[in-house]
Amino acid sequence: MEECHFYEPRQGHGLAHDPFNSIVGPRPIGWISSRSAQGRVNLAPYSFFNAFNYTPPLIGFASLGHKDTLRNIEETGVFVWNLVTRELAEAMNLSCAAVPPEVNEFELAGLEAEASRLIDVPRVARSPVSFECRRTQILPLQNLAGEEVGTWLVLGEVVAVHIARRLLKNGVYDTAAADPVLRGGGPADYFSIGESQRFRMSRPT
Repeated sequence: MEECHFYEPRQGHGLAHDPFNSIVGPRPIGWISSRSAQGRVNLAPYSFFNAFNYTPPLIGFASLGHKDTLRNIEETGVFVWNLVTRELAEAMNLSCAAVPPEVNEFELAGLEAEASRLIDVPRVARSPVSFECRRTQILPLQNLAGEEVGTWLVLGEVVAVHIARRLLKNGVYDTAAADPVLRGGGPADYFSIGESQRFRMSRPT
């Protein structure tokens, strides 16, 4: 058996960087666009993001703090997830700047907005995949003592999907061709998926 570093999170990890985010990763990036009830547009990336159900398709992200995106979705009940690709990585990074609610992160990051089909929230025009979503739940997360920790899990049902046709090969979505960017590792570490990482393994019958 290998020698292990053991720690209890409540007592600290004793390392240079908390390994939790690195171990649970790489993770998809929740690049979320939203609009406030007053019409202000927001675009922000979230590190804790994933898909949770097939039918209906449900996705979710965690907001560490009561941020603009969370407030907007509380007010309007809709949001868009935009795929971050390697080409869009720098723009995504610019959109995470801590700026006042009146600042439009699309403009800050030099991104063109494109209207959605079913909801009144713009998509990132250059993103090859986006999901239009309607909020289903907003859950305040709790610790073992039942105390709220200041993080909210936002869940939404995907009601419309946009996929660049070049990413569909014989009716199958080509993940590697999309060149997605994933979050993981240290404070500034990201990963991408390419053809060299692909391997196939069929499920037992």
